[in-house]
Amino acid sequence: MNNNKLKVLALAICAIFTSCKSDDDNGMDNLPKGDYDNGIIISHEGNYTQGNASISYISDDYLTVENTVFNNINNTLLGDTAQSMAFSDELAYIVLNVSNKIEVVNRYTFESVATINSGLINPRYMTISNGTGYVTNWGDGGDATDDYVAIIDLASNTVTSTIPVGEGPEQILEKDYLLYVSHQGGWGVNNIISVIDTSDNNVGTIQVNDAPGAMVFDSNENLVVLCSGANQSWLTPPVETLASITRIDSNTSSIIATMEFASGEHPSLMAHDDDELFYILNGSVYELDDDASTLPTTAILDVSAVSAYGISVDDDMLYLADSDFQEESDLLIYNLDSGSLVQTFDLSIGAAKIYFN
Repeated sequence: MNNNKLKVLALAICAIFTSCKSDDDNGMDNLPKGDYDNGIIISHEGNYTQGNASISYISDDYLTVENTVFNNINNTLLGDTAQSMAFSDELAYIVLNVSNKIEVVNRYTFESVATINSGLINPRYMTISNGTGYVTNWGDGGDATDDYVAIIDLASNTVTSTIPVGEGPEQILEKDYLLYVSHQGGWGVNNIISVIDTSDNNVGTIQVNDAPGAMVFDSNENLVVLCSGANQSWLTPPVETLASITRIDSNTSSIIATMEFASGEHPSLMAHDDDELFYILNGSVYELDDDASTLPTTAILDVSAVSAYGISVDDDMLYLADSDFQEESDLLIYNLDSGSLVQTFDLSIGAAKIYFN
């Protein structure tokens, strides 16, 4: 065999080896990062003061379902009332309201990494901005003056300082180093959105309708707030105010639109996907386009037969946590194109928030 033929053969072998190596590398990149990658994560509040909060996992192909994941992996109970979760890189932060702590785990294996159990009083929701954690806290539910946002050093997993805010801080979102906090009002009713500049922790407020809770950023980068309105029928005289969906320009912190509901209507739960907003009112799911100027009058889905406690939407599929806190929960999955129920999964008690991992 002459030298030219040897060179051609060598180059061919090299090309095959390189191609195989490249394919192998790509395959490695696509491998799951742990048993709980590529699936749905559901946080469960459990029963109040019973210490039976938990986490469930359902794989994207619906073939794997596992309840009490944290307990199974770490051989210990999670705590009391898993209020919400936050995610950053390979970590998940499980906010436990009644336990006054945050459990830090690897989001793909759910192995425990740390516990933050100092500096938190009735913690609710968490977000992360520029490598720092921010957690809303009610403080003493009967004290309207001790509510705050805790600042967490995520390197040491410690609360380093706090930012005083109005009563009943609830959900918290971050955009362009600004924090947006909805103030549902704790045990009472509030009507503000706090805007916190993380560069100096300065706090401004935006007044909205009563009981602002769920918030999302829409496809126009506006902040959308669901205000359920006051519905305090137990007071004498009863107090009831109008609910609304409010859009806020995130560049100017000014209100763009306030779409009010009819008297006596109090929507709950809200999710966003692509350019559509979804909310539940009187046992029905409604869909609102990001550019719409009026509320829809026709529902897209009837869910009156279930106790809707959590909602999420992804890729034209609606995920609903059915929880009455009397028995085990269910996760219901609906196809929004057909309006049909396509899957039901048995979960632990008190299923609440739904995340995609």
